[in-house]
Amino acid sequence: MSVLGNFLWFVFGGFISGALWLISGLLWCVTIIGIPYGIQCFKFAGLSFFPFGKEIEYGGGVPSFLINLIWITLFGVEMAIVNLVIGAMWCVTIIGIPFGMQFFKIAKLSLLPFGARVHS
Repeated sequence: MSVLGNFLWFVFGGFISGALWLISGLLWCVTIIGIPYGIQCFKFAGLSFFPFGKEIEYGGGVPSFLINLIWITLFGVEMAIVNLVIGAMWCVTIIGIPFGMQFFKIAKLSLLPFGARVHS
């Protein structure tokens, strides 16, 4: 089921979410200081392209919190809003609710990406 879900996800909106992560990763990697941010963005781009069958565990403590504050002010809010809007549009229909829930999962990740780990 996750293969079919991931395929449909990619075709019907997952590409947009993953592309946002890739673009933000490329922008962060322009500077030497931003490379750790860019690498984290590339990790989550894979999750955004194919999220079904994967769970996210949050943690990381104070260092992750401080890095997340910088992230939220520069990229996080915009990415979260895009994912929330697309997720809300999917939740209008009963068939689209699983896709909307995946967009909501990625919206939360868009706000707090540092200290998060992806589990299959």
